Amino acid sequence: MVLTGCQSAYYGAMEKVGVHKRDILVDRVDDARDAQSDAQEEFKSALQRLDELLQFDGGELEARYNALNDDYESSKSAAERVYDRIEAIDDVAQALFDEWQDEIEQYSSNTLRRQSQAKLKNTQRKYQSLLKSMHRAQNKMSPVLAALKDNTLYLKHNLNARAIGALQGEYKNIKRDVEVLVKEMNIAISQSEEFIQLLQVEQ
Repeated sequence: MVLTGCQSAYYGAMEKVGVHKRDILVDRVDDARDAQSDAQEEFKSALQRLDELLQFDGGELEARYNALNDDYESSKSAAERVYDRIEAIDDVAQALFDEWQDEIEQYSSNTLRRQSQAKLKNTQRKYQSLLKSMHRAQNKMSPVLAALKDNTLYLKHNLNARAIGALQGEYKNIKRDVEVLVKEMNIAISQSEEFIQLLQVEQ
């Protein structure tokens, strides 16, 4: 309740300077799209680093492990940013839809009321589709992060050629999961762009 009150105060303050909930929602969807794009690159980088490590044929193995661990930590941070951005989107979206519904009741014209109600329903439908797409992509990150963590932990305590050989099979599974993750993120990113355009057209 405290958080809801703080958010309401924030939206009220922003409206006083001409920034409405719709504008905030556009910005947050845009931020989430960028966060997902960044996360894609981090996961692909970690996968490539693991592939390079598994191709090890001599040299400084610890340096390669450290690079892989850095990529894992970057992927983890990128995933957390995606989680935060999605949560921020849903907060302002619900506030916008509640406000929109309240304002629909204020119309004296039945025609305008019906038109606004239809636009609201269409926007809510598009939003729910976007949110589901984002959550699907989000849910794909957890198993990839878990697998990357397992591999980095295993290598941390087994920095030798034999350990690398033991992880060859693991790599195939991680590669498959990253490919699925990237595909789901591309869908969410595309839907984000469509939703932003929808909101901007209806302004």
